[in-house]
Amino acid sequence: MNPRRILIFSLVYYPSFIGGAEVAIKEITDRISPSEVEFDMVTLRMDPSLPKYEKIGNINVHRVGWTAKKGFSSSDPLPWYLHLNKYAFLLTGFLKAARLDRIRHYEAIWSLMATYNSFAALFFKLVHPRTRFIFTLQDGDPIPYIKRRALPLYPFFKMMFTRADHVQVISSYLADWAREMSVKCPIMVVPNAVDYGLFSGKISDTEAAALKEKLGKKEGDVFLITTSRLVAKNAIGDVIEALRYLPDNVKFLILGIGHEEASLKSQAKSLKLGDRVLFLGYVSHKEMPKYLQISEIFVRPSLSEGFGISFVEAMAAGIPVIATRAGGIPDFLKDGETGLFCEAHNPKNIAQKVEKLIKDGESRKYIVRQAREMVKDRYSWEKTARKMKEIFMIDLTV
Repeated sequence: MNPRRILIFSLVYYPSFIGGAEVAIKEITDRISPSEVEFDMVTLRMDPSLPKYEKIGNINVHRVGWTAKKGFSSSDPLPWYLHLNKYAFLLTGFLKAARLDRIRHYEAIWSLMATYNSFAALFFKLVHPRTRFIFTLQDGDPIPYIKRRALPLYPFFKMMFTRADHVQVISSYLADWAREMSVKCPIMVVPNAVDYGLFSGKISDTEAAALKEKLGKKEGDVFLITTSRLVAKNAIGDVIEALRYLPDNVKFLILGIGHEEASLKSQAKSLKLGDRVLFLGYVSHKEMPKYLQISEIFVRPSLSEGFGISFVEAMAAGIPVIATRAGGIPDFLKDGETGLFCEAHNPKNIAQKVEKLIKDGESRKYIVRQAREMVKDRYSWEKTARKMKEIFMIDLTV
C-alpha cells in the first residue's frame, strides 16, 4: 500500500522558531513511519541562513517568503517587515502548496491554529474540495482577541471551521469553541504531550549547585518560576505584585520574552522588588528542566490558555503548580490533587496559595506525586501520535 501524502501548513517551524505547535508537529510526525504517511510542509523562511528546502525529521520542509537581513531566531523581536510576511503567506503559502500538489497529489492537508497559515490552507481546500482538510486548534490567546484580529477576513475565518473535514483540539475548552463556530465534522480532543524523560530526569547535584550560585539562590530561598511569553494574557504582573505579600526569601524566576518585558521590569522596580524578580529571557526547551528543578513552585495566573503545556512540563519536573481555571487548564489540574487553583487578577490570593505550598509539606508532596503520575499516564507523545495517526489514516476517498 502506498503511503498517504499530507501537506502541513505552519506559519513558522524549526530550527529558528520553536513553540508549542511546532513541537507538536515534530513530535507527532517523528513517531509515524514514512511508509505509512509522507509529510511535506509549507512554512515561512524568515532566516536567510535557512535553505528554501530541507528535510527535518520525517517532514520535507518547503520555505517561502522574504527573510531578515541577518540570522534570526525565535528569541529575537520580529522586524516590522517580517510581520508583512505573515499576511503575504495567505497567498505565498497557497501558491507554493498548489505547485507542490501538482507533483505530489496530496490526500490531505493539515493546518495548526486559527491564524494566517490556516487561511492559506482554507484557500487550498476551496480550490481542491476533494482533499481532506484536518484543522488543529492549539490557540492560547483569548478567543475574542483572535476573532477581532480576523475581522477583515471574518467570513473566511469562519470557513476554516465549517469547511474542515476533521477538527482536532488540544482541550475541551477549544472543542467548545469549535462547536460555537458551527463545526459540522468530527471533533477529537487530542492534547499535546510532554517529553517526560527530559523534564523528569534529575540534574546532577553539581549542575544544580552551579545554577543556584549563578542565580544567587541562598539557603532558605524559595524560587517561584514561570515559563511564559511576556504578554498580557499570562498575567505575570500579578505574580510580581503577589511578592509584596510574601516573605523576602521568596523570589520569582521569569523565563521568556515578549512585548511586556519593559513594563514588567518597571513594575518590579517601582514596587522595590527588583532584587527578587529575575528576568532570564529566552531559555531553550532543553534547558528549561534544570531551572524548574531548582525551583519550588510553578505559577502562572493566566487569563486564557488553549491547554497550558508549560504547567504539565512543570508537573513532570516534580514541582507543584498554581494556575487559574482559564481555558483548557481544568483538563489536567484538579484542585488539591494535581495543583492549586488561584483567582485571576488577585495577587493576594496567589500569595495565599504560595504560602500553603510552602507551609504544608504533606499536601505539597501529595500534589507533586499525583501530578507526576497523571502526566506519565496521560500525556505521552506516543499516545498523542497514535491518536493523530488515526485521523491521518481515515479513508481519504470518502
